[in-house]
Amino acid sequence: MDHNEEFELAIASFSADIQQLARETRTLVYNVLPQLVEVVWVRQKNVGFGTGIKKKTEHFCWLMPATGHVTLGFNYGAELPDPNHILEGTGKLFRHIKIRRSEDLSDPDMITLLKYATTYRVPPVK
Repeated sequence: MDHNEEFELAIASFSADIQQLARETRTLVYNVLPQLVEVVWVRQKNVGFGTGIKKKTEHFCWLMPATGHVTLGFNYGAELPDPNHILEGTGKLFRHIKIRRSEDLSDPDMITLLKYATTYRVPPVK
């Protein structure tokens, strides 16, 4: 995982605490799938993670900072196993987790979901 100037631009308008939380969340995603493809949308202030650049077919999750938290979203979250009901949202497919503090990133349920999401309906990394 390298420093990504576009990522820094995407999170620049948020507080220092939220910027740090976004960096830590990004690091967690890279730790789960080091060879992932990161696509940054600076204007929209969000980042997609996947095995390729196609949002609908190759991304498994996304990160979006907000005023008081960082959202870690899952493209097929409605279809993922979530026995402890940590995912939020009511959309047809997308679900998310609100990360409010660094300690949230150690939640074993979230890490399990993230690992599963890297394999679910996502082509392997080439």
